[in-house]
Amino acid sequence: MTLEQGLADFLTHLGLEKNASIQTTKSYREDLSQALGFVREHLKKGSVEPRDWNTRTLRAFVAWLHEQGYAKSTVARRLAAVRSFGKFLCREGTLAANPAEALRGPRQEKKLPHFLTREDVQKLLAAPSATDPIGRRDKAWLEVLYSGGLRVSELSGLNLDDVDLGDGILVVRGKGKKERLALLGEPAKQALSLWLPDRAAILARRKRESPAVFLNQTGTRLTVRSVGRLLEKYLALAGLDPRTSPHTLRHSFATHMLDAGADIRGVQELLGHKSLATTQVYTHVTTQRLQQSYHKAHPRA
Repeated sequence: MTLEQGLADFLTHLGLEKNASIQTTKSYREDLSQALGFVREHLKKGSVEPRDWNTRTLRAFVAWLHEQGYAKSTVARRLAAVRSFGKFLCREGTLAANPAEALRGPRQEKKLPHFLTREDVQKLLAAPSATDPIGRRDKAWLEVLYSGGLRVSELSGLNLDDVDLGDGILVVRGKGKKERLALLGEPAKQALSLWLPDRAAILARRKRESPAVFLNQTGTRLTVRSVGRLLEKYLALAGLDPRTSPHTLRHSFATHMLDAGADIRGVQELLGHKSLATTQVYTHVTTQRLQQSYHKAHPRA
């Protein structure tokens, strides 16, 4: 078996057994196709055989990535994909050992996530108009995104059956289609309750049905891309940093929760993080802010 065939099997495994998203599968395909393409070119071969997938060749691939000027984060992602592929090939009996295990990835620079202050969030949430259905819709999804700490894909995928408005609870499907509960505060519950009649009116006018909570004017589900475009509009109206993304509201949710003294494991559960280490990046944000305040205010700092 060639490793091109092995890659096809691996991608099928990701989709069917690991419940990987389309975007995740696409990323693995691109990363591993590049690696296989490098090995073919490096060895001057038409296809890659299992014996070609060795530590020496993969080390040459990593060195080539650095020579091409790829960012450290990109090199690390490519290497992670190669490791996962090797692990799969071992499980299938194609390889006796994973040659990528001996490879060391680049040391990553810790980047603190960008977030909005509480004041900036208030400005953003106040930007949509309350006098028309689309404004009420946008106010609702902004409130829900921030209140629940949702990923934008989770917001787009939200269905009416996932919402318990009385108790302020959402059933959210995150990465790997894993379900978790997200919570809504009173402003989010109120904004959502104001949007739902408009939602019903749009569907009635268009004579169609949809399970989606957030719809566009044609009565179809609001997409991730549409949310991004709408956010750009409201950032401009509120006079906020245009580099802010929908994910920034998730960062802001976590930062504000920890700033207010929330338990980090509770925040981890609300965010749907598999590892506590992923959530701990927000403790660095809050610590950095404390240090800045200290050095600015303390006479002996």
